[in-house]
Amino acid sequence: MTMTLRSLSFLAGLAIISFAVSGCTINIGAENPAPMGNNDMMGDSSTEFSSMDMMFAQMMIPHHQQAVDMGNLAETRASNAEVVALALQIRDEQAPEIEQMKGWFPSTGASDHMGHDMGMDGMLSGEEFAALEAATGTEFDRLFVAGMIAHHEGAIQMTSMISNSTNAEARALAEAIVTSQTAQIVTLKELLAKLP
Repeated sequence: MTMTLRSLSFLAGLAIISFAVSGCTINIGAENPAPMGNNDMMGDSSTEFSSMDMMFAQMMIPHHQQAVDMGNLAETRASNAEVVALALQIRDEQAPEIEQMKGWFPSTGASDHMGHDMGMDGMLSGEEFAALEAATGTEFDRLFVAGMIAHHEGAIQMTSMISNSTNAEARALAEAIVTSQTAQIVTLKELLAKLP
């Protein structure tokens, strides 16, 4: 599969910010980055979160939050019933995942914010979100569906950060995101083809 310029930029960005993650050390290229926490030893790797797990959460929380915000907009602005139903499904699925990831931070001492802005793959820009917010009816439907396809594709790409995590919970979340959002992309593309 040919890697796009955007994908290359995303991966380059990961390499740069890897060194800026608060309170942890990341060994780039290591299959099992060192776990975070008060214990410097590996210990039970299935219950400790690695620095890569935490960086993923710092990035995915705002990514998920935008999807939740998009779902909230769809509830009052979309005109297509299928768009509304899927938007609310996405919102109700991702909101608990945000809370789950926030729960990872107390045991690690890491901040749940990166401390700087980084455009995550698939997220709407400020201008794109403003356009979505201003739209209604069919225009909203098309903007939402097209935007959410890209959003989901970006999230799936981001899960590669923790797909081989030694933490069972992090790995399971990555698998759940890939499974659910891959299926939703199929539905979104079918919807997009039907919209006027």
